[in-house]
Amino acid sequence: MTRNIFFYLILCFFFFIFSSFNSYSFDDLKLKKQNWTFTGLFGRYDTGSLKRGLQIYQEVCSACHGVKRLRFRELQAIGFTNEQIKEYASTFEILDGPNDKGEMYTRFGNPGDTFIMPFQNEQEARAAFGGAYPPDLSLITKARKNGPDYIYSLLTGYEDPPVNLSLSDGLYYNPYKEGKIIAMAPPLYDAAIQYIDQTNPSLHQLSYDIVNFLNWAAEPELEKRKSLGLKVLLFLIVLTSLLYVTMKEIWSRIEK
Repeated sequence: MTRNIFFYLILCFFFFIFSSFNSYSFDDLKLKKQNWTFTGLFGRYDTGSLKRGLQIYQEVCSACHGVKRLRFRELQAIGFTNEQIKEYASTFEILDGPNDKGEMYTRFGNPGDTFIMPFQNEQEARAAFGGAYPPDLSLITKARKNGPDYIYSLLTGYEDPPVNLSLSDGLYYNPYKEGKIIAMAPPLYDAAIQYIDQTNPSLHQLSYDIVNFLNWAAEPELEKRKSLGLKVLLFLIVLTSLLYVTMKEIWSRIEK
């Protein structure tokens, strides 16, 4: 019986290894598959890319989209010091309250605050965008299978519409969007921003970095989870090996 347990644990170990890599179905072959550093059993986030992604979010995406599940203090995981986080958070004005007089007021942000939303409510957002509602980006890479590749493909996939397709004002053609028509203008293009670290801001690099950042925002504990998983697997393998050796020793004595 112990031998069977040992066999099944080894089988589970290899299943975990192979399942940790992204799998792609036939429908996903159209996506622009990227070599993300955070995938695989030993995947890790690229902190340089995360910082560049934060810059893109702040300079481009934050005008329309929020990341309401992300707090400023979590930036420590991508290399920010406590002082840098305090300084960064203080650049934002947070609506708070009510105070003792029952009035709402604004204050400077602190590390415990979440990233501010561009609009006070959904109605205000829809009014600003002609009825369209820009989604929150906190979990956008987890919203569908192969989310990072899908978001990357969407950001880099804008094209001129076919000659037989006429689009209304405010609509754009993107073959990676369901229906191939999208209400969001191309948010990124070559040299859309200038990186602080002087990295070449090509469309590919911009899209790659913002997807890295959004995946981290959705799963900031990824590295800790994988590290813990590896430790548990190694413990189970060692424990099972010891049990197997003990079983062999006990049965060898009985057989004698």
